Amino acid sequence: MLTTILIIVIGIPVLLIIWGVVTFNKMVSLRNSTEGAWSDIDVMLKKRYDLIPNLVATVKGYTKHESETLEKVIQARQQAINVKADDVQKQIEAENMLTQTLRSVYSLTESYPELKADAQFNQLMEQLQQIETEIERARRYYNAVVRDYNNATQMFPGAMIAGMGGFQKKPYYEIESVTMRENVKVEF
Repeated sequence: MLTTILIIVIGIPVLLIIWGVVTFNKMVSLRNSTEGAWSDIDVMLKKRYDLIPNLVATVKGYTKHESETLEKVIQARQQAINVKADDVQKQIEAENMLTQTLRSVYSLTESYPELKADAQFNQLMEQLQQIETEIERARRYYNAVVRDYNNATQMFPGAMIAGMGGFQKKPYYEIESVTMRENVKVEF
C-alpha cells in the first residue's frame, strides 16, 4: 500500500514534467519551423528584389512616359528592403504593396507592344514569374506551419506551456487588398 502511494506521489509529478518537456520541445520545433519557412520566403524575396532593377531598366527604354509607374515600383521595392528582418507583419504589408505595384508593370505590356517583343524583357518576366511561383509555394508552406504552431500555442493544454514559455501567435502571410487577389495577366 505504501509503495502504491509512493509510486503515485512520485509518478504523477514525473509524468507532468515529461509532458511539459515534450510539449515545450514541440512548440520550440514548430516555432523554428515557422522561422525557417519565413527565411525561405526572405531568400526568394531577395531574388525578386535583385531582378526588379533589371526589369525597370528594360522597361524604361520603351516607356519614357511611364516614369511615375516605374518610380512607384522602385519605391515599393526599397520600402520592402528597408523593413527589419524580424518584423514579419511589416514585411508582409510591404510585400503586398510591392506585388501590387508590379502589376502596373505587367499592364504596361498592353500599351507598348514593342516591349512584348523584347527578348531581355521576356526573359526577365519569365524569371519573375518563376520567382513569384516559388514565393507562392513558400507562402503556403509558411502559412501551414504557422497554423500548426498557432494551434499548438493556443489550444489547451499546450496554451499553458506556451504562456510560460513566451510563445506568441505568429501572423499568416495574407493578401490584404481585394485587387491583389485577382490573377495577374502576363502576356508575352
